[in-house]
This record gives sequence, C-alpha cells and structure tokens, in this order.
Amino acid sequence: MSDPDPRGLASDGDGTRAVRAGLPEPVKYEPTLPGPVFAAHFHLPGEPTGPYTYGRDENPTWTLLERAVGELEAPGEDGVETLVFASGMAAISSVLFSQLRSGDAVVLPGDGYQALPLVRAQLEAYGIEVRTAPTGGDAQLDVLDGAKLLWIETPSNPGLDVCDIRRLASEAHARGALVAVDNTLATPLGQRPLELGADFSVASGTKQLTGHGDLLLGYVTGRDAEAMSAVRRWRKIVGAIPGPMEAWLAHRSLATLHLRVERQSANALAVAEALRDWSEELGVRYPGLPADPSYAVASRQMRRFGCVVSFTLPTRARAERFLDTLRLVDDATSFGGVRSTAERRGRWGGDAVPEGFIRMSVGAEDPEDLVADLQRALDESAG
Repeated sequence: MSDPDPRGLASDGDGTRAVRAGLPEPVKYEPTLPGPVFAAHFHLPGEPTGPYTYGRDENPTWTLLERAVGELEAPGEDGVETLVFASGMAAISSVLFSQLRSGDAVVLPGDGYQALPLVRAQLEAYGIEVRTAPTGGDAQLDVLDGAKLLWIETPSNPGLDVCDIRRLASEAHARGALVAVDNTLATPLGQRPLELGADFSVASGTKQLTGHGDLLLGYVTGRDAEAMSAVRRWRKIVGAIPGPMEAWLAHRSLATLHLRVERQSANALAVAEALRDWSEELGVRYPGLPADPSYAVASRQMRRFGCVVSFTLPTRARAERFLDTLRLVDDATSFGGVRSTAERRGRWGGDAVPEGFIRMSVGAEDPEDLVADLQRALDESAG
C-alpha cells in the first residue's frame, strides 16, 4: 500500500515522527537541526514581501519548531498552523483574548490550572461573561448555550479528571461555540485534540513536551486560518514571543519526547499502583488505573496517560513530612520533567484541594527505586 503522505508523517510511528519532526531538507555540510537564529531584524531591501522582516513577527528557529509541533499535533494534515509563545500562559491568553469580545460568553473549567481565576478576572473586566463547570461528567453542557468558546483542560490539573473531547466538541459546534483544549498534561503523544474535533490545541511547552525543566514555552495549534490569524495578531500586539535559544532547545528536546513519555507513563502507572495498594487509603488518581473514575473516557481518547499522579495524605503536617523525607523526588512545582518532583499543591492557595493533597510528576528514574523511596517516605512520615 502506498503512503498517503509523501513525507511519511501520517503513517510513521510516534518515535520516528518525534525525532524527525520539523527538520529542514538536508543540505551538504549543514547541521541536521540548524542552530538558533539571533536576529532582531533582517536584510530587507525594497518591499517587505519575504517571510522574515522583524524579530517580533517571525524567526527561522520558530518556524522549524512550529512545523515540528504541528506534525506531532496533526500528522499528515494540511492547513494546520502552529504558533509558539513565550510561555503556556501566553499561549492560553492569546486564544482567549483574540477570540472573545465584550458581550461574549466563555466556559472555563472550574477545576483547572490555578492561574485561570486570574484570567477570569481579566476577561470579566473586559465585559466577557465567564461561566465555569467541572471537567468530568459532561457538566459543560449545562452552561454551553450562547457561549462563544468552550475551554477544556483534560486531564485536569491537578485533579486529573477527564472529559470526552469528541462529545463536547460536537455539542459545542452544534451550538455555535469554538473549542480549545489545554493539551499540556497529555502532550501530542498522549492525545490529539484536533483529531477529536477541537478547534485549538493549546499547551505549555514548559512541561513534558520539552521535559528538562530549563525553559518556558507555549504553543497554539489550529486549523481555521481566520482564527489562527487572530491568534498571530495577538502575539504580535503583546509581543509574547519566545527567544530563539528557548525555541531551539525545545526543538532539540522533541527528539526524546517519545522515549520520555513512554518511560514516564510506565513509571507513573507503577507509582499509582503502589500507592493504590498502600495500607492507607490515599485517594490515588491516575487516568491509567482501570479503577480510576476517568479511565473509561481516557482510554477512548488517550494513547498514553501522562506522568502526573495525585494522592492525599491526612494532614498538611503529614504531607510536609512526607515531602521532606523523599530522597529521589524534589519538592518543586511544575511537572513533566525527567527528574521526579512532588508538591503539596495547597501551598499556592489557588486549587480547591485538601491541605494534604500531593501532585507528583513522575520522572524517568528506575521505577523500583521510585516506588521504594515513596514507600519509605510514607512509612517514616506516618509517625
């Protein structure tokens, strides 16, 4: 059977796609992945008709990264555009503030990323009606009528609830609403929102996409040219652009995305199973556990279940003792890095979670070592 995509993108496996995504055509004596282009301006005689005119608008290093992310989010699909940003919040803001006007209504998750309440306040200051709904249970459908945009975060952060993207996208479109999915926790190797009917796939590249905890980045991928033009215009107006070094580091990191996601997902499942079987009831959440409330929906739309596991210890003091006792897990925020981290999420004050709630980002260490470290810390912190 002939390959329907001459570049092989649609038929190649995730690993092959990740290591080759966005690479330019080979040129003799040139590097496989060209180095970062540091330029505020470009030679521009005559009319400005070329692709690169000024550093706030375009950069060759961004172009390769944007092509790479687009190939992962929508392999083999024409007409898909990706734009990179200085951070995940810059990417999120670009969609919300470019698509919504005073008098519009938007549906946000009531249990999503802790910065969303800040976004809500700004949207309301601009005269935009903000409705909220929890991620699970199709609760969005009750507040969707008349909305201009439905924002989905699945799996949710930090609670790890999952919603049915395909079902919600179909319902939203039938009611005249656009759909954006925060794909940060899943990554394009975990799920592809555009294939499930979303208009935008948005993510923080700071997390598992780049995976080393050494840069801030965000992106928006979409297939509607007019909508993406508005996102591009917003990026230009606010100047929320990544540096070329960050963009180059991100592209370089994509080559190991498949390896990292596979290892970290397997480790996360091992950790979740060990915590589930611990002598205390910890309220473990992980979409890859068959008994998890999110498993049925997640298994229909996710190819991998991610690296984040959550559980709850009885008190704040117990949680802090547990974190202090860990040897292989750093007490740090964010998630998705190759080194495991965990934190008592309630310390930030923006999430509706118990004081002893722990969000753990499982890294790429040996799973036996991680499990042993967690079990030891649970045992020692109980006294």
